Amino acid sequence: MGDERTGPQGRRAPGELENEVLTALWALGAPATAATVREHVAGNPAHTTVLTILSRLHDKGLVSREQAGRGHVYSPVRDEAGHTAAGMRALLERGGDRAAVLARFVSDLPAEDEELLERLLRGHAEG
Repeated sequence: MGDERTGPQGRRAPGELENEVLTALWALGAPATAATVREHVAGNPAHTTVLTILSRLHDKGLVSREQAGRGHVYSPVRDEAGHTAAGMRALLERGGDRAAVLARFVSDLPAEDEELLERLLRGHAEG
């Protein structure tokens, strides 16, 4: 049996390990080796698995990679907020009617988030 993050055979959902690796890099706050990242990922993945995930994230442009001795250190290209915002923007661009998608998004927000969004938009328009 898997835990709440994994399926019946103990496997993570697609993309979950990539997200966990990015989360580890954000938490570390400095360039890190695969071994260091591995220490901060739940479930004790194999070192080669973490290297594979870091390589995929590099190929997708989500992490940078620099030579450090015989290996590499990795850093996220964006902070967590920037990464989430880019994902939201990509989803919006895939939708058909942008106005309808944005209207639905805003109408489904809790009142506090709607007020925050309004303040942010007002501040952006004034700036």
